[in-house]
Amino acid sequence: MSLSRVSCRFLKNSFGIQNNIRSFGCTNYQAMRFVQYRDGCNRGLGIQLNGGESLVSLSGADPTIPVDMVSFLHSEYSMERIEKIVKEKKKVFQLNQVELLPCITKPDKVICVGLNYKGHCDEQKKPYPIEPFFFSKFPSTIIGPNDAVRHSSKSKALDWEVEMAVVIGSICKNVDIDDAYKYVFGYTIAQDISARDWQKTRNNGQWLIAKSMDTFCPLGSVLVHKNEIPDPHILQIKCSINGVLKQSGSTEELIHRVDKLVSFLSNLITLLPGDIILTGTPSGVGVFREPKEFLKVGDIIESEISCIGKMANPVIADN
Repeated sequence: MSLSRVSCRFLKNSFGIQNNIRSFGCTNYQAMRFVQYRDGCNRGLGIQLNGGESLVSLSGADPTIPVDMVSFLHSEYSMERIEKIVKEKKKVFQLNQVELLPCITKPDKVICVGLNYKGHCDEQKKPYPIEPFFFSKFPSTIIGPNDAVRHSSKSKALDWEVEMAVVIGSICKNVDIDDAYKYVFGYTIAQDISARDWQKTRNNGQWLIAKSMDTFCPLGSVLVHKNEIPDPHILQIKCSINGVLKQSGSTEELIHRVDKLVSFLSNLITLLPGDIILTGTPSGVGVFREPKEFLKVGDIIESEISCIGKMANPVIADN
């Protein structure tokens, strides 16, 4: 496929939200953009075609290919075989014929990095961490790029955090920093929704509940292969609430970069195919604004990363 710059054309989902799953501000836009989708009662794994209007079904063209991304990463897949299926285009869906799911479902781990953007540290007047600071979210928090974030009645301080997410491609243990990218499969977009009252004053200071309430990890529909983003540290990252820009930064601000995070973790925890690492958020979260701002029912959270895409999640009451 030839390289092309894609314009911003929007699709609408059942909430009436405009959702752009194309790349933003990225000229190196090629074939290896993996998606999970649902076609009626059937699930499948596919590749978003150049231009973003349609996808080629991998699992539909080859029944030996798993229908979910985690199983695919655990399998003996061949990128050459994937490229051949894309070129053959045996089974193609228009995007309005399918439901796009989060690009990863049921990973073994969702690991998050705190205080990893310089601006986010600065807005809290905190020093830059010498070592990475990790916490976790339950994998059950993952929802899709247009799914609703449920506002728990038990929290009065729901906040947004747009993040670049790294997806591990193979078993990763005791890896040197120079070899870390060999174990990265690709990148997507995520939101680390946070209940600040539970993070700051509840659960004896432990963050797990604050970060792991139902629906607290919206995840993008597209998993961009690492070959499409040779340097993940030059991407623009943004978050808007109801169309008002709240966060605007660059992954260049990362204090601990992707290779260091993967290497550091692998020397403590075995990383498995499909594991997700949320790499941190830039400045502009609600809790450190003056006055503080928090999400409310009816809000729309729009998250965007150049070369990866955009997602939009409504906030609804958790009845």
